[in-house]
Amino acid sequence: MTAACQAAVWSFSDEQAAEGLVFADGLRALFLPPPAVASSAGQQPPTLLQLLPTDLLSIVLSHLDTSDLARLAATCRFFWRDVPTSPPRPMPLLRPMGPVETELRRRLTARGLRIVPSLPKAALSWVPYLLKRVLRDALWREAPLAAGDNFSVFVDEGGRLQTCGSENTEDGGEFLLGHAVDPEADPDALRSIGPPTLVPSMQDKRIVSVAASQWHCLALSCDGEVYSWGDGDFGSLGHTDNGARAVPSRIESLSRVESIAAGHDRTSAAVDGDGRLFTWGPATAPTHSGGTMPTGLGYAHDSQTESQLTPKWVEAFSEDRVVGVSLGRGFTLAVTDAGAIFSFGWSRHGALGHGSFEAEVVPRRIETLQGRQFVAVAPGSFHALALTEEGELYGWGNAKSNGHGRDELTPQRVTAFIGQPVKHVHSGGYSSCAVTEKGKLYT
Repeated sequence: MTAACQAAVWSFSDEQAAEGLVFADGLRALFLPPPAVASSAGQQPPTLLQLLPTDLLSIVLSHLDTSDLARLAATCRFFWRDVPTSPPRPMPLLRPMGPVETELRRRLTARGLRIVPSLPKAALSWVPYLLKRVLRDALWREAPLAAGDNFSVFVDEGGRLQTCGSENTEDGGEFLLGHAVDPEADPDALRSIGPPTLVPSMQDKRIVSVAASQWHCLALSCDGEVYSWGDGDFGSLGHTDNGARAVPSRIESLSRVESIAAGHDRTSAAVDGDGRLFTWGPATAPTHSGGTMPTGLGYAHDSQTESQLTPKWVEAFSEDRVVGVSLGRGFTLAVTDAGAIFSFGWSRHGALGHGSFEAEVVPRRIETLQGRQFVAVAPGSFHALALTEEGELYGWGNAKSNGHGRDELTPQRVTAFIGQPVKHVHSGGYSSCAVTEKGKLYT
């Protein structure tokens, strides 16, 4: 190993070596005390960051992303300063808090999220607990890829929108790649793109999240603007008409949006910075038996109304702040800042979790889940999963993919994950997957 390191050193130019020394000295200065500062006996000497005024240190930490904040807390004990408490573990009103904990609380409060007064039993200390909360909250807002039936949508490291795959499928989906149509091209020809390719009309926009169905796509910019493209039937694109869009077009009625979702039945949803939920698309969808079902928009429609052309606020949440939304086949799951789960729409196989097959037009809280703090939901075609703050996974609905091997009309804990907390969940149409906190993937 020594020989390999020496060989690597000699491969650097003098200029590169000088730059490396400057970088190394900068890191050393960041975590070691200046020569003039003497340490007290038995105490760790302060770092340069520790010597900054509190107000200035807060500004520095506020500009770090969550991952860097976590690394800083793990590297220097001063930034942790989290004294374990003994049961009953309430947070003392004047308990000293380190700068990282203070910054994490500020971020959660700014998002309108509630912070429990007592440390949960499964958590050992406040800093890692709050870090997990902030990172999970970011999952609602940042989805860098999405897939339809025959195409994929990506957000690269620079926030640029890229797509690949094919469109004009047998099911009727068109304009899903987001690229302008060549007027001289054969209109009946199958358009396809091999490798992920930049969407030209969006090259000046920084995208943070994407969502897709087999019919349409959504993209969310860092400015909170929502763009849609694809098949516009039944108002799925939110543009006051049923017209298709070959290239991404901004939905003018939406602003300050923080998360988006696209559903199998052409429905769409968005949550803004005030925690308001907006939905749009078809009001009903046909069933295999020849009837119709509600699609989970969350509000009543006149019997003659086929669709909601533009985003409409779900007024049932006027007393609640929604932090995340996910769309299944004909039904919707929404999570509030209090960790409660609401479901509405069609309830085939008991997908709503209310103990029956009855549809719910307006949002209804899943009562059997009260008393737990939920941070993620994952609906499929006829089943759903929900994840608690402690990593407990609950499933209900269709037996094929709810984790129980039998239909469940109400949420039940998935016993396969008892003893191994889950950190991520996702559902396909008739499949599910989960990633444990140890990084193991289950399907």
